[in-house]
Amino acid sequence: MRVVRTIADLRALLRPLREEGKRIGFVPTMGFLHEGHGALIRQSAARCDATVVSIFINPTQFGPREDLAGYPRDLERDQNLCLECGTTVLFLPEASEIYPTGFQTHIEPGRLAEPLCGRFRPGHFRGVATVVAKLFSIVQPDLAFFGQKDFQQTAVVRRMARDLNLPVDVVVVPTVREADGLALSSRNTYLDEDARRRSLSLSKGLLAAKAAFEQGERQAEALLALARGPLADVDSVQYLELVDTQNLEPIQGAVDRTSALCVAAYLGSTRLIDNVILTPPAGTA
Repeated sequence: MRVVRTIADLRALLRPLREEGKRIGFVPTMGFLHEGHGALIRQSAARCDATVVSIFINPTQFGPREDLAGYPRDLERDQNLCLECGTTVLFLPEASEIYPTGFQTHIEPGRLAEPLCGRFRPGHFRGVATVVAKLFSIVQPDLAFFGQKDFQQTAVVRRMARDLNLPVDVVVVPTVREADGLALSSRNTYLDEDARRRSLSLSKGLLAAKAAFEQGERQAEALLALARGPLADVDSVQYLELVDTQNLEPIQGAVDRTSALCVAAYLGSTRLIDNVILTPPAGTA
């Protein structure tokens, strides 16, 4: 595994691979990697000839009262996981490398960035779309791998790549969970023992709704009620919504198309998100 810190070095390293027709995979991360990231890297390693992983804590996607300064970091552990999972190149840029002095161009992601997390984190997806567009331009991957846990992010990135004619296939990998159901997240490390126990209410409700859906329940309100019940254990619910996966508009009445049941909640000062995808069997929509 090669470690590079500048765009020039990364491009020089990838140029001969690209000239040889090698397929390049890319996994953008903010570090403090866990098995969810490992799943993305392994998928890329299995499907591509070379895998680039970036670790960059992007300042433009954090709000003024969010946890940029305290975001967890463990570079040595990150490097070990990348090596174990098959990373070819680890890209570790400084903020000044990605946002040089005088930087002023941003990506406005549009309507997909407005509901769900976008309603509570103004500017977040503008920062995400901008940094991902820059990283796509820098790495020029054939495939880029993202986790389903960040469902809205994947929708925004896919739309951006399509709208800007970026020659990259965005691959969404299913959420990786702990044995008890909690979706893996770098922010799980913030949870104390009590909050960790109560955090299971997110996945408990979502998975109960998904099970009911798979057993034939199709009414949006009934599915939302199943997901809402266990959330009494969290400190506050920011949102719980059932939305169309294509346009993120709320589903009302019968769920007759692929939908995402999404939640964001607080345990103390820690904000966690999770979701499940509900897909009607073919021929039933």
